[in-house]
Amino acid sequence: MIISRGRRYIFVHIPKTGGTALSLALEDRAMKDDVLIGDTPKARTRARRLKGVQARGRLWKHSTLADIEGLVTAEEIAESFVVTLVRNPWDRMVSYYHWLREQGWDHPAVRLAKAEDFAGFVAHPLTAQTFQLWPYGAYVRAPDGTEHCDLFARLEHLDADLAPFEAHLGVALTPLPRANASARARDWRGYYDDRTREIVGDLCAADIARFGYAFDG
Repeated sequence: MIISRGRRYIFVHIPKTGGTALSLALEDRAMKDDVLIGDTPKARTRARRLKGVQARGRLWKHSTLADIEGLVTAEEIAESFVVTLVRNPWDRMVSYYHWLREQGWDHPAVRLAKAEDFAGFVAHPLTAQTFQLWPYGAYVRAPDGTEHCDLFARLEHLDADLAPFEAHLGVALTPLPRANASARARDWRGYYDDRTREIVGDLCAADIARFGYAFDG
């Protein structure tokens, strides 16, 4: 999550969409008053600025737009260029599963990923609940419940999709180097069989239709 009053933008970092790479690129160009929330180097340095802030929700790298009410006003949200990244849901599910298996903290999703193979993880009710409750648009709902996002940039097409944001900033961001990659095969299609492919297709049907995704690309 990055809030830049000077450049009038808010970057909402949806989990496992490649947002760390964009965070680092924006961090490299951060203004001195930008609010950086996360685990990147400059965000860690500026974390003390959040001490005592009373926000509506949790302030962390994956805060939603509604979470930051109190840190920013509704008027600031409305006047900001809100940008986020999205990713092919079948690819994202593979990334999410392998990332969870690498974590050492105690959380139901971490325990599930370590206990199940990929097929078992995809089919589990906890996974279904997570993806059904959190479609991409849910992360960019303003405090009043309305969606406010100027740009959903697809990870697979960043060079083209980020152009409006680059125009807003007046600087080039792409191409972005890979960051925070999980240990997994690059071709995510090999992890699926017909059943798991269908499950993810059903869970993420709205995002798949909205952003033009398909299993093969």
